[in-house]
Amino acid sequence: MKYRYLSYLAAVLSIILSLTACNEDDDGLTIAPKNELQNDVIKRTLGPNLVGLNIEFAYAMAIPKSLGKLVSAQVEASIGGAESTYLDNKSYYTNGSGQDIGIQVGSVSVNEGAKTTVTFTKDTTAATLRYFYRIPTAARGKEVTFKFSANASNGQTVTYAMGPYKIAEMDMVLDLDVKDSTAAYISIADMAVYSPAEAATKADKIDLVYLYRSIPNITFNHALVAPSNKDYLPGVKLPAGVSRTAKINKVWALRDFHLARLQFGVYIDDLDFQQLDITNSPDYAINMRAEAGAWVETADGKYRAYIYMNSVNNGTKSAKISMKRYTLK
Repeated sequence: MKYRYLSYLAAVLSIILSLTACNEDDDGLTIAPKNELQNDVIKRTLGPNLVGLNIEFAYAMAIPKSLGKLVSAQVEASIGGAESTYLDNKSYYTNGSGQDIGIQVGSVSVNEGAKTTVTFTKDTTAATLRYFYRIPTAARGKEVTFKFSANASNGQTVTYAMGPYKIAEMDMVLDLDVKDSTAAYISIADMAVYSPAEAATKADKIDLVYLYRSIPNITFNHALVAPSNKDYLPGVKLPAGVSRTAKINKVWALRDFHLARLQFGVYIDDLDFQQLDITNSPDYAINMRAEAGAWVETADGKYRAYIYMNSVNNGTKSAKISMKRYTLK
């Protein structure tokens, strides 16, 4: 789409990015060593920052052995992370085969409010710790910043600021199972799939019907159809009250990385939903295949969504879908 977050080369860290115990040499710095505690940070994750996902950083710190050792490292976020936020207590380095190797150097991190701390339990003069900030609902649509800091046994402290990073407005759900007739009714508002009986109790929230049909001389197969379009729902008896319409635009090869989890570095962002115009699109999408997708706008104009087909199964008349959804202001 409009925004492709490509792989990038991080700036070379000014300090060592591998673990060095106090009985090892301090010659791993990538620049001329300074006679003081140093630190640096890189952001490892790419793409939009979604509620429920992690923002990952690598935090490196080092002090000459002659001056002391590392005592603690901490990260404070401007908005406290969700419960699973943590600072890894392992220091990582990359071996000759390109594998990341972790060595435990500290206690399990502790969260106190918006601050996450690791206390070093081994004599360590250099370490690279990974910080995983689980984006909370409270951060949706806001900006978040981070203050990294490290403390040494000689009393020195260093800090490094990162951000601000915008948190997306979007919601996301992964790996919903849809099946012809039995689990066929999709609600964009609920980001859920319902059975016919369930759909009858939520008729005002059902936006799409999933179905599979093998029709001679017609390429129909897997389809997403608005309940209002009876012509494209052959043999479907809709639950009582299910009759909403929707705009649907089928697309190929838009493999959003969050939804597809494949090697393609393409991300759908808030701006894509904001600028989307499918006013003249039909209310159906037939012949949906694995790795295809569909833009959808609900009849009330409240939601826009992108539904990705992770996999399809002709034999069981079923598919697995994932969805990003944007709430229009």
